[in-house]
This record gives sequence, C-alpha cells and structure tokens, in this order.
Amino acid sequence: MASSSSSASSSAAAVVLCIWLCSFSSSSRCHGAPTVVPALYVLGDSLTDVGNNNHLHLSLIKADFPHNGVDYAGREATGRFSNGKNSADFIAEKLGLPPSPPYLSLSHASNSVGTFLSGVNFASGGAGVLNSTHRDKCLSMNKQIDYYASVYGSIVQQLGSYKAQAHLSNSIFALSIGSNDILGYVRSSSSNKLKHTPQTFIDSLASSLQQQLRRIYNLGARKYVFIGGGPIGCCPALRHDNRTRECNVEANHLSVEYNKRASSLLQQMSIELSDMSYSFFDTYNALLEFINNPDTYGFVEVKSACCGLGKLKARVACIPISSYCSNRRNHIFWDMYHPTEATYEKLTITAFDGSVPYVYPINIKQLVAM
Repeated sequence: MASSSSSASSSAAAVVLCIWLCSFSSSSRCHGAPTVVPALYVLGDSLTDVGNNNHLHLSLIKADFPHNGVDYAGREATGRFSNGKNSADFIAEKLGLPPSPPYLSLSHASNSVGTFLSGVNFASGGAGVLNSTHRDKCLSMNKQIDYYASVYGSIVQQLGSYKAQAHLSNSIFALSIGSNDILGYVRSSSSNKLKHTPQTFIDSLASSLQQQLRRIYNLGARKYVFIGGGPIGCCPALRHDNRTRECNVEANHLSVEYNKRASSLLQQMSIELSDMSYSFFDTYNALLEFINNPDTYGFVEVKSACCGLGKLKARVACIPISSYCSNRRNHIFWDMYHPTEATYEKLTITAFDGSVPYVYPINIKQLVAM
C-alpha cells in the first residue's frame, strides 16, 4: 500500500509540474496545439456561456436542448446558445487552448492547481452588469467574480503568490457583459424609464462595471479582452417587436453609449495601472458591417433567425418544436437573440487580427504578445 501511495503521489506531482510548465511555455503542446498564453478566463453572458446555466436547476434561461448544438461535435446541445461553437470557444482556439470548462461543472472537483490552470468559464446566459438583471435566474457578473475569487485563492494556495501572479498576468481575461441590462431597460415599463433616464441608466452600468473591472484586476487579471455590446436593436426579437421590422433605435443607441463608457473605463485603467493592458472589440460596428453588407461576408439572411417560429422566426424561441434553416452559415442570427456559429467565428477573427475601428487600441493577437 505504501509503495502504491508513493507512486500515485509521484504521478500527481508530475501532472502538476507538467501543467505548471505548460502555463509558462509559449511553445508547449500540452493540449495538442501551440499554447500562446497560460489560460483563458471568461466572464459574461450567453454569448460566452459554455454550460454554466445547465447547473442552475431553477433557471429557465438554458440552451441544453435541441436544436441548439446541431452543428456542435456529436450534434450535442451543451448549453451554448448557438448552433455550434460560440465566442469563448473561438477565442480559445485562436489562443491554442482547449475550451475553458464551465465553473459550475467543476465546483465539486478537487480545487487543485490542475483544475484551474488552463482556464475556467464563469459566463452565464442572462447575466448582466447589474445584480437586478434576471435576478436569481443566472450568475450575475458580481457572482461570477465571487466564483473567480475562489479560483484565485486556490491557485495562490497551490502555486504561491509570486507564481500565481505570473500565471494570471500572462493569461487572458475575456469579458462579454451588458447586453442583457440594455434589453431589460428597453423592454421595461414607461414608469421605470421615467425614474431612470437613458443617461442615468448608462451611468449606473458604468459605475458597476468600473468596480467589477477593478476587482478582477485586484485578483490578478492584467490582460483584458472586452467584447462590447452589439447592435442589440437589430436582433430578430427586437425587429419582431417593430412593425417595420427595422432595428430598434433606442436599443442600438444604448449599446453605442455603453460601449463608449466601457472603452473609456478600460483606457483610464490602463493609464493608471502600468501593468494592465486591454483589447476592446467594437462588436456593434463589426456586426453592423455584416448586416449592412452581407454578401461581402458570405451571409444572405440578416433579419430572420435561423431557428424559431413565426415572423422572422422570433415569435417562438428556438425549442425542440421549432424549425431551423438548412444552411446555418448564411444566417447572421441563430435564434431571436444570438448569432450563428459562423457569425461568432467571423467576429472572433476580426477581434483577434483586426484593427481600428473594430478593435482598439490593439487586437487580441497583439495583447497576447505583450
């Protein structure tokens, strides 16, 4: 028994050492592909959720059923709000990393260094900057950061403060948050809008986001990738609410204003904190370019969802009784709110390799190289 225990301990130590070495070597092939960063940590909403909401038993905000995942490996609905992969998957691929697993799938696992060192995904469908957005139906941004704080503590405990900071400062922290807050405001009552003007609403978002960005920094993050809000008013759900089937002007305006504030917060942080860097992806203008010039990017349908029922396939959500299009690659939207895998992929390519006006002050590739 003693010999077996000693052998197991040696094997475990070897695994930890291998993972630790992978974390600091840009040329390692520990995951079958060149790893250019140690890890990818993801916080956000349904654009990057890879299955956390599957574990929220009281929530109805889920994508763990057909026809979601129809183009994913094994045609499996994994909890991604997509016909296949989403932004988190494609960012990981571009970084040479495996997809970061959903945190809630790891919550009962041993909090060892090997569990968290290649990255964790905390994103939750329906999440917002504000705690009130879909309260108790998802992991709010603040709750996600609470969970990340726990991961941070485990990494520090295993590696020690110096090595943990070295690992985290070279990792990428991807954030996609804010869209659900805007959707909630646009669809709120007139009385709520009288109490909270568009300006005070954006101010509240910016104030909360500032605290969240600072808190993540205090927990070791140094390289931020911020995925800005898209042209929310152009999603099939909001077009459907509009008799003309055109984009919702109010939602799009709020998205632009939110992006300006988020970008400004990151810029100010980078000025104040010399060791902090960021890449801001202007999803709004990048996706609007696809919508306005679909032929250039291989798209045909820009208004209707691929999966759903009713006009624009946005009267009924993408559920098992819904129909879905045969060619998902020529649709911009998969369901009434979310992009298709093809759209996610093209947007990620722009975020990774693009330039002003779509990504600034640097792209993800340049951020990784810093």
